[in-house]
Amino acid sequence: MNPLVIAPSILSADFARLAEETRSVQTAGAEWIHFDVMDGHFVPNLTFGPAVLDGLNKSVPAFYDVHLMVTDPLEYGKRFAKAGANLVSFHLEAAMDPGAVIDGLKAVNVQVGLVINPGRSPEEMFPYLDRLDLVLVMSVWAGFGGQSFQDAAPARVEILAREIARRGLKTRLQVDGGINAKTSRLVRDAGADTLVAGTSVFGAADRAAAIASLRA
Repeated sequence: MNPLVIAPSILSADFARLAEETRSVQTAGAEWIHFDVMDGHFVPNLTFGPAVLDGLNKSVPAFYDVHLMVTDPLEYGKRFAKAGANLVSFHLEAAMDPGAVIDGLKAVNVQVGLVINPGRSPEEMFPYLDRLDLVLVMSVWAGFGGQSFQDAAPARVEILAREIARRGLKTRLQVDGGINAKTSRLVRDAGADTLVAGTSVFGAADRAAAIASLRA
């Protein structure tokens, strides 16, 4: 199994102090920074553009894990890669030809992930696993912060974990939504190796302790 990675989502950070907040979770032990991008069309909310990542990356170097919730993942993926993204993930249902989006993003030298919402079958990821650096199982519906973890998520994670292991791949298995000290154990036991946590990290008085609890 890949080493465990904790990727706090800056969607839960104080936007007025974004650089300071990012440094804070790095100091607290986070390996990656999760960057949620919503376009107001694929999902109702609107968050960050490439310029925000570009400025943040110049101020706070990090591994930036960009989750695109947009209707044109290839075009925006290229823009975020140029702005400093290390990994760009896009939703299966956002692309008519997911393989073409994967190839297009690989061409701009960025790692690529594929995302499924709770309503999609994990098996729909199988045709692309060999070409991906990461698969992301949403344990809430994409587009809103602060939702409760869905109990069906660990079983969905396990389906993908078994297939990744069967093929002998190193594809990372990420979970996002309602991750805290309790739910992190459930998805880790199911095979997840990359955890996105927002409120449970940024909302904690002791962020180092919060991150340590996700590893415990």
